[in-house]
Amino acid sequence: MTNPLRFSVLVLPNVPWPEFLRRCREVEALGFDGIGLADHLVDWTGTKGPWFELWTQVAAVAQATTRIRLTTLVAQIPLRNPAHFAHQALTADHISGGRLDVGLGTGLEFDPSCRMMGIENWSAKERVARFGEYVEIVGRLLSQEETTFKGRYYQVDGAALGPRPVQSPRPPILIAGMGPVMLGHTARHADIWNSISFAKTFEEQLAETRGRVATLDAKCAAIGRDPASIRRSYLMFDAAARQSGGRVNYYDSEESFTRMVERVIALGITDIGLYYPIAEEQKPVYERIARTVLPAMKAAFSSLSPRAGRGSG
Repeated sequence: MTNPLRFSVLVLPNVPWPEFLRRCREVEALGFDGIGLADHLVDWTGTKGPWFELWTQVAAVAQATTRIRLTTLVAQIPLRNPAHFAHQALTADHISGGRLDVGLGTGLEFDPSCRMMGIENWSAKERVARFGEYVEIVGRLLSQEETTFKGRYYQVDGAALGPRPVQSPRPPILIAGMGPVMLGHTARHADIWNSISFAKTFEEQLAETRGRVATLDAKCAAIGRDPASIRRSYLMFDAAARQSGGRVNYYDSEESFTRMVERVIALGITDIGLYYPIAEEQKPVYERIARTVLPAMKAAFSSLSPRAGRGSG
């Protein structure tokens, strides 16, 4: 396996700030490699309650932690101009001491954020079309001394951000891509590819992800890029969790977690994302997984050859 296994936790900002920060500190203390931070104006599921802004979260969590990596999982392109976004990412890279992964995605058409903010809610097709220009501008601004770009949707003229990023040549760019066009953008621009499957069953999720892995490999081959140069990241989702009081299937036991994660890894995924557990009765399992299961899995898979198991599962 080209890259070591990494495990992260998506911590949603839908609780009061002291509890949110406590959860982030807990994730680091348990030994996880990363924290994912979400980007919406409000909880897009319609739930009323707290929801904090992305970059403010990143800056505060960076100051409250020392080791763990922080990922915008993922920032929505409709909510910010790309140059402004790059400036925010540069600042967060410095605040965190070089612990930032810059996650970008098209956002959701059914997210109420655009309507609430009074900004245009682009169609899915337009979001994907804009994305290629957006991520190119962000990448250039973070890696070049000066950037001029004139596209169909975005322009920057002699933009120069300073100082240079802590990470060289820039923070890693993570792209959330599902369909073939977004996977093409991923092949061209991403250091990390992230995906999620909302299919109803785990078997269907595996099948969908297997197909996306094959598509990304083909997109890389078409432009002469080594597919192994892109880290593969997957956020594990339980479609039945909301109907079962927040219980997540992979936190039922250490055995079920290991069995499911091993099948995801077999697809060539090296970065495994988990949801922070909501059901109180599952938190002891989550903690045991962090303390005993994950170190054992990392040790077991560290000796695998590059791209071992790709396409199986």
